[in-house]
Amino acid sequence: MKSIHDINEKIREGNVSVITADEMKDIVEELGPEKAAKEVDVVTTGTFGAMCSSGVFLNFGHSDPQIKMEKVWLNDVEAYTGIAAVDAYIGVTQLSDTRGMEYGGAHVIEDLVRGREVTLKSTAYGTDCYPRTEIVTEISLEDLNQAVMLNPRNAYQRYNAATNSSEQTLKTYMGTLLPEFGNITFAGTGEISPLNNDPEFRTIGIGTRILLCGATGYVIGEGTQHSPPYGTLMVKGNLKEMNPEFMRAAVMPGYGVTLFVGIGIPIPILDDKMAKFAAVRDEEIETKIIDFGVPRRDKPVVKKVTYAELRSGKVEINGDEVRVSPLSSYYVSGKIAAELRDRILNESFFLTLPVERIPAKETFKPMKQTTIRVVKNVMSPAIPITPDTDVDEASRLIIKKGVNHLPVIDEEKVLIGIVTSWDIAKAVATGKIGKVKDIMTRKVITVLSDDPVVVAARKMEKYDISALPVTDTKKHLIGLITTEDLSKLLSGG
Repeated sequence: MKSIHDINEKIREGNVSVITADEMKDIVEELGPEKAAKEVDVVTTGTFGAMCSSGVFLNFGHSDPQIKMEKVWLNDVEAYTGIAAVDAYIGVTQLSDTRGMEYGGAHVIEDLVRGREVTLKSTAYGTDCYPRTEIVTEISLEDLNQAVMLNPRNAYQRYNAATNSSEQTLKTYMGTLLPEFGNITFAGTGEISPLNNDPEFRTIGIGTRILLCGATGYVIGEGTQHSPPYGTLMVKGNLKEMNPEFMRAAVMPGYGVTLFVGIGIPIPILDDKMAKFAAVRDEEIETKIIDFGVPRRDKPVVKKVTYAELRSGKVEINGDEVRVSPLSSYYVSGKIAAELRDRILNESFFLTLPVERIPAKETFKPMKQTTIRVVKNVMSPAIPITPDTDVDEASRLIIKKGVNHLPVIDEEKVLIGIVTSWDIAKAVATGKIGKVKDIMTRKVITVLSDDPVVVAARKMEKYDISALPVTDTKKHLIGLITTEDLSKLLSGG
């Protein structure tokens, strides 16, 4: 047994044994956990990935005359001002009012760290003690009194991987997902990531000293949505001490702005149990591939995989090999772990004893919502036809049933197309009185029966259509939802 005090004494004496997480695996395999715990004092870990739940508290100092900032923008990115007269919090995902997704809060933060000036603009309603109502000036990081990075949710233990079963390319926070299981993306650094090396939170807790974007930082609590083994941390650090090498603003196409944040955490090897934790390998770390092609909160799990499978670059889905791409940098994470190791060896970084432990078990609850109206409670019965149905017969069905849409199905009731009254009218006008398969639309926009009604409404608006076939996850036809169904819902009919 060792204590953090014992390890800090070794750091002061210059005889501490510090290795990175990737080196620890082989040592434990060779010596076993008990002997490894005697040989090694500290294992350094690292992660570098997109951490949207990040931001910075800023204090600008008082102007002359003084202003109580009601609204504030930095390079046209709005910051939150409901704190005090000249304090603000800028979140990394906030978008520029003028440049949209090309620039956001993450870029402002990186610009400041890189020593660039940014334009500060503020408006106010004016008071007797804060009479000024407007100010525009240029500021740099050194002009600020305080710049404290405070991130509500960082250092994810692991993530769900993502894929897409739908027929459309999807732009998501997990990157661009190609249609029909065209690719898989994943995040996290697996076996060298901090929380995987201390899964019971024995040494990582409130007050743990960490490396945050190259600066000394601290864990200040569990992160939001903390739910081990999908644990997270809330962290803070001084922006003025940070290194741009370990932070990077980024744009997820079609989704928005984020910030790649580098975090390194020392894991003190207090006993053989901690040595065993620090020997974890990617083959032992499981996660799930979920289907973003299903637009629901509880997305279906395609399969369970290990980080070793994900890092191999290919995963099999439905008998096909699917290309896998990482969204976190293993290379930069390794540099962070090495940087932390060197600081400990150089006696410039000491370990801290947590003042309070972080829960090792906690359940993440979804949002409490009022009754969610789903498609199956609103949809109408569908009147299906086959691709070999005559156009004349289809036109008679439309008139007889008083409908405008006829879904086309195959022998197994799988949706393969749709015909509208407009398609029929056009066919008659041009003399194309043949089979439905010659005039049907083959690429059909659909909705699932358990999808919220709002999903159907958004799809109709986006694609400028008046009806959607309702299917199950295997494209079997279940019903039809139309703009008329939605109108009845809104009117209470």
